[in-house]
Order: sequence, then structure tokens, then C-alpha cells
Amino acid sequence: MKYFSTRGGSDETLTFEETVLTGLAPNGGLYIPETIPSLPQNWQNEWMEYSFQDLSLEILSLYISPNEISREELQTIIRKSYESFRDDQVTPLKKLDASTYVLELFHGPTYAFKDVALQLLGNLFEFFLLRRNARKAQTETPEKLTVVGATSGDTGSAAIYGLRGKANVSIFILHPKGKVSPIQEAQMTTVADSNVHNLAVKGTFDDCQDIVKELFADKEFNAKHRLGAVNSINWARILAQTVYYFLSYFHLRKQLSSSSSFEIQYVVPTGNFGDILAGYFAKRMGLPMGKLVVATNANDILARFWKSGKYEKSDSTSPSADGDATEPAGGASDGKQADGVKETLSPAMDILVSSNFERLLWYLAYENTSNGQGVLERRTQACKTLESWMASVKSDGRVQVPTEVLTAARRDFIAEKAVDMQILQAIKAHFLAEPSYIADPHTAVGLHVARAIAKQNPENTVQIVLSTAHPAKFSEAVTLALTSQPSFEFDSVLPEEFRGLLERERRVIDVERPESALVKAVIETQAIGGKGQAEVATASV
Repeated sequence: MKYFSTRGGSDETLTFEETVLTGLAPNGGLYIPETIPSLPQNWQNEWMEYSFQDLSLEILSLYISPNEISREELQTIIRKSYESFRDDQVTPLKKLDASTYVLELFHGPTYAFKDVALQLLGNLFEFFLLRRNARKAQTETPEKLTVVGATSGDTGSAAIYGLRGKANVSIFILHPKGKVSPIQEAQMTTVADSNVHNLAVKGTFDDCQDIVKELFADKEFNAKHRLGAVNSINWARILAQTVYYFLSYFHLRKQLSSSSSFEIQYVVPTGNFGDILAGYFAKRMGLPMGKLVVATNANDILARFWKSGKYEKSDSTSPSADGDATEPAGGASDGKQADGVKETLSPAMDILVSSNFERLLWYLAYENTSNGQGVLERRTQACKTLESWMASVKSDGRVQVPTEVLTAARRDFIAEKAVDMQILQAIKAHFLAEPSYIADPHTAVGLHVARAIAKQNPENTVQIVLSTAHPAKFSEAVTLALTSQPSFEFDSVLPEEFRGLLERERRVIDVERPESALVKAVIETQAIGGKGQAEVATASV
């Protein structure tokens, strides 16, 4: 299996190892596989009793040549990646009612769904670097990796916990200062490992993400520091996340064994489009499911795309996407915009441009090419089309796709949004339900959208809402929703690992402006081989 950039630009294809270590293509494109493999003929019976780790081995093996990573080596990497998860099932499925389940993805070390992919990615980085360096002569300089990532909350801590202490790896995480939850910030900035560096950028998540892309696009800087990506632009993250779609399918089949038939509908809280894109790949591989539901918050660029076919940073049809009537009183977000991004109760989804959406757009562009062409000709044309679309987004802030492309997108997806008031209502409703369930605000986006979509579903539809984070990570939103409930005590859901976390010493470097030159200067001094200026820049925040 080889991989190529969504924006073309070169006939060269990469191995899985090269794809993982490169992260973002030099031309700004994202890597995708040359083909999407089909599942083995008898997979539904053979994999029925498989654990998460067993499924990971089978699914990842479809995308990774045994000549790159042997089956035994891959099995060892997978076992190591998930041994720290608190639940034996890794991503357990919980029933809320007869037609609604939640797939809990937050049982990893940082209590967020991104642990599933980033524990694996960290071990892949280490495996590849150790193997490469073992082949070098003692007089040769060992290969090192400088990992750079942007976070709106959970990616940062998950990436740090996946890479802390890894040999030959430095990690730099950019987050928008003051715009992640206190727990998320503390999880990142209290890690003391010398290879971990946190940068608080005065700007938005999209500013941070743009800086990361600029660094990767700088060929000289990239080559000097050997940049690696941990954001979901890295293909390995998408691949790792396909596994829990399969696991939930088998778990649901066992629970509904007496039912004659049912259709699964996955509802995915979506910011950067990586988690739901993994579901799209699972569906393309052959996993039975209905339309995937894109659940956004008030930053609804994706929901608006599925309504109009316009992929645009700001809503040109309305001065206010939410209206005063939909916003709560007494402490929740007022929909205030910072450079176009609305600050909401679900901050990890406060994203203006969804990077992974580019991968889906490529497949839609490919489908819209002429069937009379060969595969390579169609691929080249799709890359050119995709590149022109993304150039329009960069220059004009928008692109309108052809009607045929929108029709194809609607075949596999539905999209809706939830604003802050609806998020609070969903948290409260599920707390008061039987069984009671405490959802974090991102999961609540999915729960609200699931209920709205359910009204138009066939009777045999079973919804699985992806629960992306532990509620304790977003204490303000959960407390705001449940403050009037005498039976609610936030302390009862607070993990032991979070107690005292906010009081620990921090290691963080402030970046005064969202400029790539300032971030480069930090990396020059802090990457492996630098002077170790982090101690000088340490601050309590």
C-alpha cells in the first residue's frame, strides 16, 4: 500500500513509514491511500469476538505492508499502545435507550478520544526512529524528529502523553492562549519531560493550525528539523480511529441479537473532521451503516456545506448564525467571534476550517471525474480540482462545489449543528434520564443532533453517538448545565488524576503574536540539541 498527496504535485508515492513521518505533504496536501481496501470475505463471522487490539491488527494490516512492519511487530506496537487504557474494551459501548447508544472513547491516559490514535502514533514514531538509527554506523548522526502540532484542547495533551520521554523526539504543541479549558491547559503544561514544549499563542486555534502548516511548507526549516505531525492531518491517526467503528458494530450486534434487522447511524461531534472521516473509511471498506451524521457546534462551516454546497469560513447568508434566542443567559457563550471563530461551550470544536475535510473533498472530486479516463488520469484530475478548491478557500475564504459533488456528499452524510443553549439542555436531559448519563459538552453536541435527526429516521435505526471526552475536562459547562440539580455533585465524577492538577507548576512559553517566525525561534532553541531555554521561559499561568 502506497500513499499520495491530495493536491498531487508529484508522481512519487510514499510508503506507510514515510507517510507517518512526513505528516503533511510539501505542497500542503494530505496523504491518502492509493486504494481503500475491501474487508476479507468472512470478516463478520471471523472478527465477531475480537478485542479492540485484535481488530486493530486486522484493520491496520490492510493498510500496512508486512514488508514495512511485520505482523508480530505490529501486534507488539498495538498491545503497547492500549495497555494504559482504563477499560478492557478500550472503547466501550453504553446503552442510553432502545435506539441510542454512546461509544465512549475517553478511557485513555488523558480522558479524550484522541488518545486512541496518539498512543499508537507515538509508538509508531519511536519504532521507526529506533529501527532507522539501529541501521546506522556508530559514527553517523542519529535521526531525530521534531513534532509540531496545534490544539484546540484535547489533541495537545493526548499528543504529549503519547510522545513524552520518547527517544529522539521533541514535541511542540501550540494552543490558543486562554481558549482551552483549565483542565486541558493543565494537562499539557504540567508535563515535566524535557522533550515536551508548550506554546501559548495569542490568537485562535486556526491561527495555530495555520502556523503549523506554514512550518511544514517551509522546505528548508522542515528539512533542518525533520518535522513530524500529530494533528489529524497525519494519516496514522485516521487509520487508528477506524477500529472503534468496527468494534461498536460487533458489540451492537451482540446486544441486538434478537432483532430481525437494524441500521446503524453514527453521530459524530466534529471539529477538524478527522473522527468522522475515519467512519467514512470504515464505510468505504464495507462496514454496514447508514449516513454518517456530522454534528457541529455554532462554528458550523460543515453543516452549512451540506445545506448549500458552499465551503466558506463565514456565513454569507446571515449576520448571526445563531440569533439571540438560541443563546443561554447566565454565563454561557454569547456567540462572540474572535477572527471569525465563535467561542462556545465546546471549545475543542471551535474551528473555522476543518483540515481533514480536504480528504473527503478529494474523494468527491475523484468521483466527479470522467469514468472514461484511467485511474491515474482521474487521480491527477481530482488532485488539480482539489487544489483549485483549496486555493479558493485560502484566497477568497470560500468555494462553491458543483451540484453533482454536493449530491455525492449527501449520499453518505447528514449535517446539523447545536448551539450552546441546546448543548446545556442536552447535558441536563441526559443527566435526568434513566439511566442517568453525564455528557461533556462535545458529546452533548452529538446527543442533541442525534435527537433532532432521529425524527426523520426509519424505525429500525439505532444511533451510536461518539462520546469524545470525559465530562470532568469541561467542568464549567457541565456545572452550568446541572447547577440547579440538587443530586449533582461534580466532585463525584472527578477522576483522581485531576485532583490538584490545577495547582501544579506549569511549563509554557508565551508567543505574543500568531506569527510563524516567533514559533520558529522557539523551536530553534528548544528542539533536541538546543540550549534548553524552556526553564527560562517557565511561567505559572
